[in-house]
Amino acid sequence: MENRKKYGKTLLACYLGFAVQAICANFLPLLFLTFHDTYGISFGSLAWLSTGFFLTQLVIDLICARTVDKIGYRKCIVAAEFLSGAGLAGLAVLPDLLPSPFLGILLCVLVYAVGSGLTEVLGSPIIEACPFENKEGMMSLLHSFYCWGCVGVIAGSTLFFALFGIGNWRILAVIWALIPLYNICNFISCPMEDLIKEGESMTMGQLLKTRIFWLLILLMVCAGSSELAMAQWASAFAESALHVSKAMGDLAGPCGFAVCMGISRVLYGKFGGRVDLTAFMAASGILCLCCYLLAGLAEIPLFGLLGCAVCGFSVGIMWPGSISISSRILPRGGTAMFALLALAGDLGGAVGPAIVGNVSQAAGENLRAGVLAGLGFPVILALCAFLLRKKYKTE
Repeated sequence: MENRKKYGKTLLACYLGFAVQAICANFLPLLFLTFHDTYGISFGSLAWLSTGFFLTQLVIDLICARTVDKIGYRKCIVAAEFLSGAGLAGLAVLPDLLPSPFLGILLCVLVYAVGSGLTEVLGSPIIEACPFENKEGMMSLLHSFYCWGCVGVIAGSTLFFALFGIGNWRILAVIWALIPLYNICNFISCPMEDLIKEGESMTMGQLLKTRIFWLLILLMVCAGSSELAMAQWASAFAESALHVSKAMGDLAGPCGFAVCMGISRVLYGKFGGRVDLTAFMAASGILCLCCYLLAGLAEIPLFGLLGCAVCGFSVGIMWPGSISISSRILPRGGTAMFALLALAGDLGGAVGPAIVGNVSQAAGENLRAGVLAGLGFPVILALCAFLLRKKYKTE
């Protein structure tokens, strides 16, 4: 409890940092139709905004593995919040200032994607370095704030548009930008500890030569794929395959998914110290498999929606759990390990939704077939967790 009080500001800063990540990832897609109607940007071009966002994060993950320790965590995380805020605020100005609105939007996306990528790499090791007793639980709570950020930005933006009209989206962009700019003050003054003493952390080369690290990478890829294959397609799946309204599809799809994922992470954060993490991960993989089957095979829309929502609960522990298992097995992994794990998670997040989309297209725009194509990810994750169990318990 004493450590919790001493590092309360550090926790707040990291919690808000992950909420900012969710704002960066989820705010812009809410405006795609507005950009299409206002600026005449094609849907194909708009799709490149999301691609650019995730590709930029992948590049930042790789760069961080080599550079963050030299620059310092505090300087990098402050820069992350500044870039996130600048990119979001820029959306209110640059599209109308530059000759090409699309170029202005893309530039803003790339700026806040750099900030988001830095936060993704740095948030976890900052919390890991703090002397908390239940680090697995604290890691799970940290990642739950990404879920609450998703719910907040979707619900908050929907309420703002209902009250003030979607034509005032520029004002909302500035409002969301105030959160990371405020969080700069927290990161400047909060206490931070060194994750590993200088010169003792493993290099990228040493990690890549360690056999068990590749199993950890596979675990992280499957965690990202299991989560985002459903999350990215939940709204379209609910509307297209289950034939529910757009509003119901969004509430029961991505919003319901995020709420259940957040609940899962909070529950593990509170009570996870009593449960073996690898066993919990394996059970989560099996539950995720059942959810994919329920969503893909259910003929009754209510059951299909239930499969989507409960899938969020099943994947909740996968990403933070993979990080915690890796930290336990390779305690000298350092920043390079966290960066490469983030890279693997983002890679899984890109591969999973792509497989669902391509299989759906090959099956004649059948999203049920696409969802069922994602079954392999939770199965492999459960097997990896089982294989890592003995090593994790030993460490």
